[in-house]
Formats: sequence, C-alpha cells, structure tokens
Amino acid sequence: MTQNDVVLHRGNSSIQHGHFNNRVYVMKLAPPDIHDIIRYADDLAHKEGYTKIFIKVPESSVEMFSSAGYITEATVPFFFQGKEPAVFMAKYTDPKRKEVHDVTIIADTLSAAFGYAGERSAHELPEGFSLMHAHAGDAKDIAALYRSVFKTYPFPIFDPEYIRESMQGNIRYFVIRKSHMLAAVASCEIDAENRNVEVTDFATDPQFRGRGLAGILLHAMETEMKKESILLAYTIARAISRPINAMFAGAGYQFGGLLPNNTNICGSTESMNVWYRRL
Repeated sequence: MTQNDVVLHRGNSSIQHGHFNNRVYVMKLAPPDIHDIIRYADDLAHKEGYTKIFIKVPESSVEMFSSAGYITEATVPFFFQGKEPAVFMAKYTDPKRKEVHDVTIIADTLSAAFGYAGERSAHELPEGFSLMHAHAGDAKDIAALYRSVFKTYPFPIFDPEYIRESMQGNIRYFVIRKSHMLAAVASCEIDAENRNVEVTDFATDPQFRGRGLAGILLHAMETEMKKESILLAYTIARAISRPINAMFAGAGYQFGGLLPNNTNICGSTESMNVWYRRL
C-alpha cells in the first residue's frame, strides 16, 4: 500500500500534505486564516522539504499571496457562491518542479480536446447497464476498480475504508454496473457553503471502455447537483490524458489553466488541467 498524505485542519481551513505528492495542498481556505496559513504552509514545506505549495484563493485575496511569492496557475470564475473567482496559486521551493515535461503531448491533448468542444455525447445507458448512487456496500468493488485502473493516486481511494468514510462526509460516488460487475465509477465532492462541486475520480473497467460511461456519469452528477442548487462544477484532470480532457471539453467545460507537476497519479507526478462549467 502506498504511503498516503495526511489531511489536517487548521483554523477553519483544511490542508493535505505529505511526501507522496511532495507538496502542501490547501484544499479549503477560510479567509480569516490567510496570514496563518501562508506562514504555516511555508514552515511545513521547509521543514519537510516539499517542493510545491498549492492553494485555491478567492480573487480578492490574490494580492496577499502574490506578495508572499505565489504565482497564478489557473482561474475558475464563479467558484465562490457563483460570484467570486477562485485563483489556483502555487509557490515552488524548487524551481525544477515548475518545469513542465511532456509539453508537446500536453499541448496536443488540449488542442484535440478543444476539437470536441460542445459535441456532447449521448447520455443513454447502453443496454444491460444500470446507473446508481454508491453505498457503503460498494466500497470494496470501487476500491478494487481504482486499484486496477490507477498505478498511484493522490488520495487513498484504493482503500475501501477510506471510500466508506468519505461517503459519510461530502463525497458522493456514482456507479454504473453491468449485472453484478462494476463497470465505471466517478465521484463528486460537494462544497455546499460555496455552492461548487469537484467532479473527479473517474474510472472505467478496461473491458467496458469506448461506451461513453464516464460522460454518462458526469451528466448524472451534474443533473443531481443542479437540483441541489450547486452553481459550478470543476475538475482537475491529467493533462496528458486524451479521453478525460476530450470528455470535459465535449461536455461544455471551459479550460481554466495548467498546474505543473501537481499530482502523483498513475505512477508519477503529473501536470493537471483545470476545467469548469456553470451548472
């Protein structure tokens, strides 16, 4: 089992950090905590030798982070309660981490994705497949599918216990089954206070690929989120993966920016694309 990074709470903010992703990720920043978080993230990075600090900042606070050495990598409008943009900012303690590898592949993937813009695929489930909300009893199958699809992943989704615990919180999993077999899964992490959702953790069993199951899951999650008055969906997707970037572009998502060498996924640290869509 891979060593996973830890999540801790400081003030009203939550932070993930560890050597697996070799970074400090401020997943949720409470504005009153800003000065403390800037200081704390710096101390943590230096103490542990992390090479990147990554944070989603309300646009009104960008100046404070810029003056603390942060740079803008992506922007998602309407992120906070449908009003204020989030600026995804980073600070590097090692300039090498900022250098984007696979530049040509990333550019080609993005340009291919833009070719799909607005070409939304059909949402009908293929014959013999069913889509449903996952429950605790599905955790073992979900973790097994993730293990078979991803060599590494930034969160401990290979562990059924983690899946079960996350279901108790603000993460909802959607699954597609073919009779008893789990064919595909995805999740949405809901930020009810800011009325946004991160649509993520898409995986399809290789034998069921090519049937548009990920797109069907995305549409189902968006439909449900709209009913719950969520205003914006976004994702952080592997920049070199053609299918996932094409899916989001085809589903009407806008490109928000590139996060260099951000996430340990599929066996190495990869750059990630940010996509967003108003619901």
